Amino acid sequence: MDTMQGLKRTHYCGDVEGIGTTVTVGGYVQKIRDLGNLIFIDLRDREGIVQLAFDDGTDREIFKKASSCRSEFVLMAKGVVRERESKNSAIKTGNIEIYVDDLRILAKAQTPPFEITDDTNVNEELRLKYRYLDLRRKVLQDNLILRGKLAKVARDYYYENGFIEIETPMLMKSTPEGARDYLVPSRVHPGNFYALPQSPQIYKQLLMIAGYDRYIQLARCFRDEDLRADRQPEFTQIDLEMSFVDVDDILSMNEGFVKRLFQEVLNVDIPLPLPRMTYREAMERYGSDKPDTRFGMELCDLSDLVKDSGFGVFSSAIEAGGSVRAIVAKDAAGVLTRKEIDKLTEYVRGIGAKGLAFVRWVEDTPACSFAKFMAEGELEKILSRTGAQKGDVVLIVADKNKVTLPVLGALRLKIAKQLDIIPEGYNFLWITEFPFFEYDEDSDTWVAMHNPFTMPMDECIPYLDSDPGKVAAKAFDLVLNGVELSSGAIRITDAELQQKMFRALGLSDEEIETKFGFLVEAYKYGAAPHGGMGFGLDRLAMLMCGADSLRDVTAFPKVQNASELMSGAPGYVDEKQLEELQIACIKEERAND
Repeated sequence: MDTMQGLKRTHYCGDVEGIGTTVTVGGYVQKIRDLGNLIFIDLRDREGIVQLAFDDGTDREIFKKASSCRSEFVLMAKGVVRERESKNSAIKTGNIEIYVDDLRILAKAQTPPFEITDDTNVNEELRLKYRYLDLRRKVLQDNLILRGKLAKVARDYYYENGFIEIETPMLMKSTPEGARDYLVPSRVHPGNFYALPQSPQIYKQLLMIAGYDRYIQLARCFRDEDLRADRQPEFTQIDLEMSFVDVDDILSMNEGFVKRLFQEVLNVDIPLPLPRMTYREAMERYGSDKPDTRFGMELCDLSDLVKDSGFGVFSSAIEAGGSVRAIVAKDAAGVLTRKEIDKLTEYVRGIGAKGLAFVRWVEDTPACSFAKFMAEGELEKILSRTGAQKGDVVLIVADKNKVTLPVLGALRLKIAKQLDIIPEGYNFLWITEFPFFEYDEDSDTWVAMHNPFTMPMDECIPYLDSDPGKVAAKAFDLVLNGVELSSGAIRITDAELQQKMFRALGLSDEEIETKFGFLVEAYKYGAAPHGGMGFGLDRLAMLMCGADSLRDVTAFPKVQNASELMSGAPGYVDEKQLEELQIACIKEERAND
């Protein structure tokens, strides 16, 4: 095997230029074309591909070495840049090539289990098993490079605005934050456990109490929850907190970051200020607290029109305190056939609805699934209210609002994707004034919709005890194209109000002391008003890259069962390690590992 001695890289492959100059490059063999007396090697690195050329004039030893190269060999090559005879407009260096006079084979490679190419149909499980090979593909390299640029812009922007980067502990006390903790046993304190942070929430509030009035951290966070395309058990958060601010200050500061980020990384101008919408309006109009506003198909309330209808499904839903609402799929009657509507009916049943009523207007007279229950003129009123015309399909759900709104919201998205009516672009939206509490029917209690440190709206504080459903929070989310990017809030800084909030959530004094005693104690020594938020860096990168999954912007991701296929994590731990931690495992479960 050759060495690098005497050679030092001068250019990345994709950056080679300057006909007549001598350059040295290093990279992986992408492709070889051996034409007998001519050999061409495409050499690849993170910045692109350059062609290496060898011919009858090349030193015979170098020529022989070039002919021995195979896919994914690691090479360094020195030579003179010259004009390429057969141009290739698909790559940056397609007009030039390097005529090689020194070639080193630094590492040979076995034939990889799949071809290193962006256009691949290889099973993802195989690619994740050999992730170090998968990461050589340009599409993933571009994604991770963009993610790195994102992190740099974040630090640059917040540093310039007076924020201080402070690391908070990775081993902390377990506190309830909405998801299951990952627990770490303590060897020094047998039977006790640290938790990996779900977020730096409590620590950043303590930093505000300590007087560090602008904090920023690219924080690693961990949540033991079921995975999906936009969720990983470990993720990165652009976490920040500010003192002496109100909601408008926080939103304005972070709008500036969004504008700077998209301008610098994607050369896209995001107009400011970003639009805002209350939680209530978002649910009423779109059936979602993270609506995709790039298209219409807004929800329409039909309750007042059908409350006295002969159709019991409608009237009984309204009598039970619910509503009857609809969406209209414009010009969709050709696509949404009766068979397709049956599929949609099964879909909404699967997410909580009892069924799906519809009006499909193909002929002069619309076909209506509930026509026989309608009095004369009632269907016409529905069509008028919804704005439906010939060629449209009206889809209706009747139930309690907690079912009707989110079901139609999900159906709206599903149909928009099916009809391919969602335009390209970046639609940002602030959702504000979230409910402080949500009612959990299983436990018959009110639970915090955000974390328990969120400040209620001033005018809502009197309802904390008497009517929790009326309490709105100084909480906000940033949404991009129907994906929640961040959550934030103004925090409670009054010790008495915080105690009252804990009690409203059903925590006893003993539980408050055990779980949050140190924070409550800190409030007693003076806390500046503060608030903050956290961007999901991974989700932001995913949307900016146009990727389908967080796995495409994460170097070594987990799959749906939270395992990492390349290394085999989580893995077996030997008995000696368990004994040191004073942990016993059930033998049957260990045997199945």
